[in-house]
Amino acid sequence: MTNRFRTAVRAKEFLITAEVAPPKGSNPTHAIAMAQSLKNRVHAVNITDGSRAVLRMSSLAMAVILQQQNIEPICQIACRDRNLIGLQADLLGASALGIHNILALTGDPVKAGDHPKAKAVFDLESVRLLKLISKLNTGFDFNDKALPDDPTNLFAGAAVDPQIKSWSSVQKRFERKVEAGAQFFQSQLITDFERLDKFMHQVAAATDKPILAGIFLLKSAKNAQFINRCVPGVDIPQHIIDRLGAAEDPLYEGMKIAAEQVRLAKDICQGVHMMAVKKENLIPQILDMAGIEPLEKS
Repeated sequence: MTNRFRTAVRAKEFLITAEVAPPKGSNPTHAIAMAQSLKNRVHAVNITDGSRAVLRMSSLAMAVILQQQNIEPICQIACRDRNLIGLQADLLGASALGIHNILALTGDPVKAGDHPKAKAVFDLESVRLLKLISKLNTGFDFNDKALPDDPTNLFAGAAVDPQIKSWSSVQKRFERKVEAGAQFFQSQLITDFERLDKFMHQVAAATDKPILAGIFLLKSAKNAQFINRCVPGVDIPQHIIDRLGAAEDPLYEGMKIAAEQVRLAKDICQGVHMMAVKKENLIPQILDMAGIEPLEKS
């Protein structure tokens, strides 16, 4: 299977990715259907890895299932649940299975999820995970021991949050991830596009790595308030909450807001990362509303 996403990054296309969560059980049918609805609208589909520390099917397993459906995945790998041996084992396995796109994450704290008594590992965090991936790609393991066969062929990316209050922290973290080998960045939910523009000009301009702005489908005023209350670092403006609250059809209003944000992002950065929890099938319509043409069929 051609790595469409890596090719698009190198061709400096406007990049579109979307997020799909694996199932909470062992039946992937719904996740497959959501991902199939995105065919020829996104370059790749992110498969989350225990997001919010909630138990779900393995991201690597779901990535393989999507690849079998001719849908290119980006497999998220979080450091929370695996030690150094487990992380390397999964990365080697991903490369062997043809899962090349990896999003390196630290992982949400265990206490935030549905298994608060589980033990968090955190042998590494995202920057050191990126360094590990770079090392595996050159044919060496964490201990600098040569792999007995071919190096991995992984295309690693990272998360970025331009809306963190400390500007120096944003810049330092971003620069460390670039230095560690990140080839692309997907941002957290963006609501402050002036801040994103400042980030692009003052921080990201020094690198050629693409930044994909996180665009989140807000389903209602109550949904927006919940995100403000429960998702660290997110501040959905009151005027958006009021707009959703006043709408006759809040979901459609949320789609319009998301489409407006896609258009804003298109003028600022190199792509968008679409998040529409349990409504991923609406992403093509949002992209249509934003004037984003379908991709050429692969």
